[in-house]
Amino acid sequence: MKAVRVNEFGGPEVLSVEELEVPSPADHEVLVKIEAAGLNYIDTYQRSGLYQIPLPTTLGMEGAGSVVAAGPDVKSLKPGDRVAFTNVMGAYADYVKAPEDRLVPIPDGVSFDEGAAAMLQGCTAHYLSQSTYKLGKSDRCLIHAAAGGVGLLLIQMAKNAGAFVIGTCSTEAKAELATAAGADEVVLYSKQDFKTEVKRITGGEGVTVAYDSVGKATFEDSIDCLSKRGYMVLYGNASGPVTEFNPASLAARGSLFLTRPALFDYILDRAELVARSGDVFNWIREGRLRLRMEHFFPLSEARASHEALEGRRTTGKVLLKPEGT
Repeated sequence: MKAVRVNEFGGPEVLSVEELEVPSPADHEVLVKIEAAGLNYIDTYQRSGLYQIPLPTTLGMEGAGSVVAAGPDVKSLKPGDRVAFTNVMGAYADYVKAPEDRLVPIPDGVSFDEGAAAMLQGCTAHYLSQSTYKLGKSDRCLIHAAAGGVGLLLIQMAKNAGAFVIGTCSTEAKAELATAAGADEVVLYSKQDFKTEVKRITGGEGVTVAYDSVGKATFEDSIDCLSKRGYMVLYGNASGPVTEFNPASLAARGSLFLTRPALFDYILDRAELVARSGDVFNWIREGRLRLRMEHFFPLSEARASHEALEGRRTTGKVLLKPEGT
């Protein structure tokens, strides 16, 4: 089988397509034929070495496909079942073996592409809006990278909860996508100072929660956008990690909260994984959540997909497809 491998940390050029043996599932494992794999910023962090992982490895932590074989003691899945997963390494490949308890069924009415696109980013938007800070009708939220994969889903979930949404993005085209997803206001940070605009839009009160996946470039100003006792939710490092911050400043700025969450702490067990992914899939089927899947790359062009993502040339979800799917 073909797989996209990382043998040393570095830029997109370190990605290589190699031929590997098809793995055999062990106890409580399932072999899945991949139909679509999701591309996420965490993949670029792992490739670059920002997040240290053992090498060599096959990248990709999100995908969807069909069960082709089940190991001993597997009880809930059988060949032919359609499944999706996140937090399982190796999705950039023709096949992956995964623990039975990390796979969730894809319901009728949801495609393989939707299954792959919804798992990591959909469950991320779910925990951000439902658990890290549970949005409601009285809330105002700031969402950076509003036209990105998580951003577009988070806007929709925030609006479904009744919140007022201010999004930020870099271009008019991306602003149109954020507005179409439901954002009440969109700030072009390439032309406007988002902190000034947030204060203007909220009449000086600020937002109750800021969702920041950008990191270093926006962190301090995002905090300054918060109302008293507001929540700063830093969940990504697209512009680089935040390495210096004085927690005492949170008091001076209004007794603020700061959290650095990660999806994997919000799907600690199978029950939580099934509940979050189940909500996401149901909202897709009901039309309450729309996925934007505009960018598709074959596995052989994994390098180009990383270059496009890191170059901010993508919107919505980016998917990698094995040859022939």
